Amino acid sequence: MNITRGFTGRPRVHNPGLPPGQYDAGDEWPVLSAEVTPDLTPADWTFRIDGLVTEPRTWDWEQAHALPASAYEGAIHCVTSWSKFGVRFGGVSLDAFLHMVRPHESATHVVAYAHTGYTASLPLADVTGGRAWIAWEYDGRPLPPEHGGPARLIVPHLYFWKSVKWIAGLRLLDHDEPGFWEGNGYHTRGNPWEEQRYSGD
Repeated sequence: MNITRGFTGRPRVHNPGLPPGQYDAGDEWPVLSAEVTPDLTPADWTFRIDGLVTEPRTWDWEQAHALPASAYEGAIHCVTSWSKFGVRFGGVSLDAFLHMVRPHESATHVVAYAHTGYTASLPLADVTGGRAWIAWEYDGRPLPPEHGGPARLIVPHLYFWKSVKWIAGLRLLDHDEPGFWEGNGYHTRGNPWEEQRYSGD
């Protein structure tokens, strides 16, 4: 697969909230997916955490919604150079799910995977401590399928390819295991403020 470095976008304007190389997408929310949008309903959706945990567990839609509600308000940043401000996602903090499965001390990374098979790798530290959510609402409404509904992972401090659409689960590991884009030349972490777009950045 070829990786195109020459992303084009809108003219850059000074905004202290913009990471380097990004532009403000305004009211737009571009739809970018590595796979075809699945026909996945809330009744079909499940979320599982396993691997290096004491109690592997699977939640269905109702069980996930029974956990304490949480929300993220702020900005999101895509590796293709757009950023979007003033977003609001509603769902449950990933900490609430992880608390129930009790990760082993040896766990250092997660592989997040979608109902479609897409995967992304993340350090465990990047999805704990109030830094990640399982979200099913956007701006007070159900999350649209093209943006990952019925539910997606939200890790807003990293480039948005880490925020897996149509999230199905997390597998906890004691090592980094590259996901789809990481295996195709993208950076292992993806910090927008350090422009970690590609391997070697």
